[in-house]
Amino acid sequence: MKKEVKDTIIVELGEKLKEYPHFYLVDVTGLNAEKTSDLRRKCFKNEIKMVVVKNKLLHKAFEASEIDFEPLYGCLKGNTALMFTQQANVPAKLLKEYKKEGIPALKAAYAEEGFFVGADKLEELVAIKSKNELIADVVAMLEAPMQGVLSALDAGGQIHGVLDAIAERNK
Repeated sequence: MKKEVKDTIIVELGEKLKEYPHFYLVDVTGLNAEKTSDLRRKCFKNEIKMVVVKNKLLHKAFEASEIDFEPLYGCLKGNTALMFTQQANVPAKLLKEYKKEGIPALKAAYAEEGFFVGADKLEELVAIKSKNELIADVVAMLEAPMQGVLSALDAGGQIHGVLDAIAERNK
């Protein structure tokens, strides 16, 4: 590969590192063409950009980045695919489907401005909530007290009616 081509790839990887806030390093060793195509289709459906890359070029892109990706350097061995995403937990959920087969396997991830190194971190990554999930949780917490007040007011009307009926009986 010519130096100009390598430089272009490094620049493109650097742009993707800036564009996507989360990415996963995945070992795809042993995937045949059919399984690779299936994985790519699932990635596309889940809005994950998957790129197979040479480790040396990725290492150089990491070095050129504004973020210090040094904790990931040790994972740059063997076949490496990058999964870029806007939501931190989506690739983890996809990889969890393949956990029984063991391929593809998680090497490491950069999610929510943190490093997750090792396949044992998959469950932690699955548990990360997306921005929309967090917003839904906050809205639910804010609605709960209101629902209680509304229920109490509704029940208060019923209690008032019962008390009036008892008062009428006692007259």
